[in-house]
Amino acid sequence: MRPGVTEAGGTVEGMILTPAGWLQGRLHFGAAILRIELDPSAPTDRFVLPGFVDLHVHGGSGADCMDGADAVRAMAAFHARHGTTSLLATTVTAPAADLRRAAAGIGEACAHPTPGAARVLGMHLEGPFISPDALGAQPPYAIPPDLALAEDLCALAPLRVATIAPEVDPDGALLALLTARGIRVQIGHTTCSYAQAHEALNRGATGFTHLFNAMTPLHHRAPGAAGCALAHAVHAEIIPDLLHVGNGALLAALRAIPGLYGVTDAVAAAGMPDGEYRLGQHRIVKSGGAARLPGGALAGSILTMDQALRNLLHLGLPLDQATRRLSTIPAAYAGLHDRGHLRPGAAAHLILVHSAGTLLATVVVGAANTPPAP
Repeated sequence: MRPGVTEAGGTVEGMILTPAGWLQGRLHFGAAILRIELDPSAPTDRFVLPGFVDLHVHGGSGADCMDGADAVRAMAAFHARHGTTSLLATTVTAPAADLRRAAAGIGEACAHPTPGAARVLGMHLEGPFISPDALGAQPPYAIPPDLALAEDLCALAPLRVATIAPEVDPDGALLALLTARGIRVQIGHTTCSYAQAHEALNRGATGFTHLFNAMTPLHHRAPGAAGCALAHAVHAEIIPDLLHVGNGALLAALRAIPGLYGVTDAVAAAGMPDGEYRLGQHRIVKSGGAARLPGGALAGSILTMDQALRNLLHLGLPLDQATRRLSTIPAAYAGLHDRGHLRPGAAAHLILVHSAGTLLATVVVGAANTPPAP
């Protein structure tokens, strides 16, 4: 199979990562995986893995998902070329009218997938219900919970994940509304205490957004949101670009949080030359292998999921465990039971990589673009 993205049925061969472990052989697929057969002559330096699932991505190849359906489709096509087969288009904090327009575009991209692109599963709402004192690279449009706006956004696009700051929702009304709809609510962009974060988990929050970044840090006498994640979280997302989180902190999180999974948090500058780009209404600069605000703060990332895989391998994770963190765990967290694993009947969403983690091919065939409602 040639490098690139295919939506045609066919066969791949090599070491196949199945729920039962590695099998040497061939995987046959149409719209779904048809069968896996053993073959001792299959190459042992190529690995067939489930496609990556990115639950936090703003853009790529110059496209920003705040700019409508065509931009969402363009970024989905770009990330497919780097092994992502499913993603959540992620908004930034913005005025309500901009958020409604962005949600409408994401909804349209969900309903009408582009051949050769990653499937857009819905929306990750990152803001505006966050702390104005923990914006990170988010534009300055944080607002208190607005239940009517939340309802509007849910009507415009499948809202799968929402990031909120617990301290701006002290009575838990927004958290209750979102969790009642089956939406995964994550703690992020927050100045909350350890106790506030723990209370939000007890009320139904399910994870943490880009762990360690834009949240109260861990101190041994004031554990903060980060300490709460390490102590109590089952799930959290982390950006494994080796810039947002130091190697030791990433390894600690891997050891502490069973459902830790990687996201790119990629912005429009991903895959583009050095220069100026946008993140919502912010101007950002790509230079020196990172995207930053003019003042120097990191502004999302230029990470792709195939590079995330290589970074996790660099940290010492075995290939099967690194794949779990970029595919199997995020798929299960998002309720995607038809992908994130390779077995007969699953969606034919898979990648072929070389032993060094170099991507050789992406397959995105079959499967509904948007999973069933929770």
